[in-house]
Amino acid sequence: MSESRIHNAALRGKIMSAGEAAALVRPGDNIGVSGFTGSGHPKEVPQALARRIEAAHERGEDFRVGIWTGASTAPEMDGVLFKVDGVSFRTPYQSDPNCRNRINGGDAFYVDEHLSEVAQNAAWGHYGKLDVALIEIVAILEDGRLVPSTSVGNNPMWLDLAERVILEVNTGLNAQLEGMHDIYSTGLPPHRRPIPIVKVDDRIGEPYLRVDPRKVVAVVETDRPDRDTQFSAPDEKSRLIAGHILDFLQYEVKKGRIPANLLPLQSGVGNVANAVMAGLNEGPYENLSAYTEVLQDGMLDMIRSGKLAMASATAVSLSKTALVDFNVNISEYRKRIILRPQEVSNHPEIVRRLGIISMNGMLEADIYGNVNSTHVLGSKMMNGLGGSGDFARNAYLSIFMTPSLAKNGALSCIVPMVSHVDHTEHDVQVLVTEHGLADLRGLAPRQRAKRVIEKCADPRLRPALSDYLARAEKTANGQQTPHLLGEAFDWHLRALRGEPM
Repeated sequence: MSESRIHNAALRGKIMSAGEAAALVRPGDNIGVSGFTGSGHPKEVPQALARRIEAAHERGEDFRVGIWTGASTAPEMDGVLFKVDGVSFRTPYQSDPNCRNRINGGDAFYVDEHLSEVAQNAAWGHYGKLDVALIEIVAILEDGRLVPSTSVGNNPMWLDLAERVILEVNTGLNAQLEGMHDIYSTGLPPHRRPIPIVKVDDRIGEPYLRVDPRKVVAVVETDRPDRDTQFSAPDEKSRLIAGHILDFLQYEVKKGRIPANLLPLQSGVGNVANAVMAGLNEGPYENLSAYTEVLQDGMLDMIRSGKLAMASATAVSLSKTALVDFNVNISEYRKRIILRPQEVSNHPEIVRRLGIISMNGMLEADIYGNVNSTHVLGSKMMNGLGGSGDFARNAYLSIFMTPSLAKNGALSCIVPMVSHVDHTEHDVQVLVTEHGLADLRGLAPRQRAKRVIEKCADPRLRPALSDYLARAEKTANGQQTPHLLGEAFDWHLRALRGEPM
């Protein structure tokens, strides 16, 4: 363990082991946990709590808790607790296999929320009472202020709402994170404060978290790195998708609809998103900016090259190689990165004001432009909505992207009607697959359908989709959005039966 970073005398008196801290959690407690896409989550107390829950279950005792987070966490948080069936309720976003299996098996209730709305919903009591806040930080200052970790997420709200607070002070993360954060509270209606951000680099708060020291019941010292996010090299489909988006952005610049340095960028997580960032890094653009929720390898590369002048997010989630570079050069990155609470990083007001170019992945889209981001074949949860809805509905440009086929070609990602709707056609302006880009702005539903089929569907499936549309136009009850309701989900039903498309 490195030298202690707990400089407040009163809180030093509350130092204990992870096991002792976990013993302060009661069956049925709701726990507000730090963490956002594998960064900034507590590393030790959840594992000790999982061992305690497992032992209780072996004795025949009922011991489960509710977990509220910023977004997904990591195996040593979500993974261990769901493995022992220790979670009865989870919100708002997850990506752990154990968590997903419990949700889809009916063992845990899951509320999939817009990330910008979670703090407010918690404050109004929609999830119940928050009993415990379990928050990772990197230091406690002498006056009791807390230096945030590699993510902010909903931590300010958890610290305010919780009856009891457990802090994990992680010396395995860089102490020079201090100063990278901008903590600002909007308050609640009817006294909500404006958010005076008019440029990506505006700082409107302070770089520290605050907590009532009387609520802190435990301080646990840890020395563990974040989960390193694994990114594979962009494959051919990812590069093709990125190329279509880059060509489209260049066209928009030539048309005078966006400036030469584009507009602030928002990008979802994953390899396709990183491929787009790699293309921008190699392109003609300079002095770019990003107002997003997660800063990944691609944006870090752009900061290092000088292409990206400033990035605002709520979390930094990096591969092992990128994390080494981040730590070595953190004094420079601190000048170019701001980490904010997610109710600010994802706030619709700011997205609309700054004119964000929003780029997010999807599971499937239908021919009219409705997008499913969350449910496989209509019922099985994949990960969750995340922040895509916060950005899509309010962005200047709302782009959704995916390869045209999934499950090794067994599923089409362009279908007659999506099996679950996360983003309606009204919030989707552009769809992209490896085959092309469909600009849907200003098009009526039947026009959109023809463009989506022509530009985005797998060429082998275009005749079937065109046939569906033609027959729907002849026989549907109404011509605004023609559908054959008796067969709109036939593609999904065949997949459930294991039949070819």
